[in-house]
Amino acid sequence: MNHVPSDQSFYIESEDEDDRKDYAEEEEEDGHSHSDSSDANDEHHTQYKPNSYTTAWPQSYRQSIDLYSSVPSPSIGFLGNNSMSRFGSSFLSSSLIRRHTPEYLPTVAKPLLEAEEQAPPPPKHRLSSHGLLPPVPPSRRSSMRKDERVSHEVPMSRNSSYGQAVMNGLNVLCGVGILSTPYAAKEGGWLGLGILFIYGLLSFYTGILLRYCLDSESDLETYPDIGQAAFGTTGRIFVSIVLYLELYACCVEYIILESDNLSSLYPNAALSIGGFELDARHLFALLTTIAVLPTVWLRDLSLLSYISAGGVIASVLVVLSLFWIGLVDGVGIHSKGTTLNLSTLPVAIGLYGYCYSGHAVFPNIYTSMANPNQYPSALLTCFTICTLMYAGVASMGYTMFGEATKSQFTLNLPQDLVATKVAVWTTVVNPFTKYALTLSPVALSLEELIPSRHNKSHWYAIAIRTALVFSTLLVGLAIPFFGLVMSLIGSLLTMLVTLILPPACFLSIVRRKVTRTQMMLCVLIIIVGAISSVVGSYSALSQIIEKLSS
Repeated sequence: MNHVPSDQSFYIESEDEDDRKDYAEEEEEDGHSHSDSSDANDEHHTQYKPNSYTTAWPQSYRQSIDLYSSVPSPSIGFLGNNSMSRFGSSFLSSSLIRRHTPEYLPTVAKPLLEAEEQAPPPPKHRLSSHGLLPPVPPSRRSSMRKDERVSHEVPMSRNSSYGQAVMNGLNVLCGVGILSTPYAAKEGGWLGLGILFIYGLLSFYTGILLRYCLDSESDLETYPDIGQAAFGTTGRIFVSIVLYLELYACCVEYIILESDNLSSLYPNAALSIGGFELDARHLFALLTTIAVLPTVWLRDLSLLSYISAGGVIASVLVVLSLFWIGLVDGVGIHSKGTTLNLSTLPVAIGLYGYCYSGHAVFPNIYTSMANPNQYPSALLTCFTICTLMYAGVASMGYTMFGEATKSQFTLNLPQDLVATKVAVWTTVVNPFTKYALTLSPVALSLEELIPSRHNKSHWYAIAIRTALVFSTLLVGLAIPFFGLVMSLIGSLLTMLVTLILPPACFLSIVRRKVTRTQMMLCVLIIIVGAISSVVGSYSALSQIIEKLSS
């Protein structure tokens, strides 16, 4: 869940003749005369034609990831026939002002923090853009206003402040990965903690590389766009699949997380259905799936996005609970830990890598900023805060629980303490708001592939989303190892998204302007990412197979 002039918009002309007629009628109803602007529109007509970035799959990526990472205006509804009737061979438009988009896909109106009311700023360029593209024609502005009245939504803000960008970045980076940092410290030892800082530094640099890629071409807005610019349609599809697999895997982690923590609260819970005995772990995994299913059916997840914006607060609350229990409630520091665990260090590699899985959203954050010059500073702030939090939690948790540290430190906390209940219930509640926002980009990308079936699209969408939800349940029950699954995600997918693809795309897109230093750094990062991916993935898979066969 981005690098064009702040007021720039793209649209795709409707392929349906009826749509064009309806559009003309709307213009007349709006009462705007466009005769004065018709010449200007004709002059720039070719510049408004859809380009390869706005017509290639996935076209829903921009909107869905914006919703995943920031806060839009609230509006809620369930998937309906009208909302899905436009899916099919005519894919979702990547424009936020396409006439039919508000019917089925929520627009992103605001970032996490409200900006102070002020006069609209003048149009802003990206640093290396090739100049502002022509403004939206009056006819399109008229249509856009019409849509806003119908859908009660507003266009996406491209005027995010520095603080808003930082909050959006923290909301993405401060996730469930923080729960496993003490476990990562146990698996890698104290020296292994240095990997966290190395990955943090490299990930920050690759986040800057994404900006250079986006600035190279005014049409580039998202990570898949970068993949296409670097390696063609194959690159776009590959990048998209990797990003969607990462989101899907995160949903699997949510199911395992809920199951583990709820079963720790109610270890004796059980249910017998038709001769099948469900223990606490299986029961709570099933109940979690049933609970999140209706949220995935929601057509507009704006309300959930508001609530999930508290993810940063939730992370801070859990961290404070850990420190309170260790320093105030008398649990204390009991273990000095191990200096280095070479045998299990590869697992720690994947866990530390997972902590920086936010690159899918960075392009969206950059292009939404009113002052793109502040992007490096905002990114540095996000990485500094998150790295310090991760390191602090890893150190405190490992010294508190030593070699008994579990994959989630909440499972180690004494059950009779109030701070424990605060930490555990905060951990339990947060994924309920995150799950639908995380899975929706995957669902929307699949719904784009549905052939035109005006009367059946609604049920196709419901079926796709339901199947995705229950598939995460099955995977979570089949591989119920939170730490190892996270290590596999971090090694196999996050390394690709964070350390391998950004420098590879940068070298491909900006190859003629790359300096010798940049070339060496990019090659070094790719090598580090590739080695980490192979070693970490092999280790995680080996341990998963070993646990399943034991």
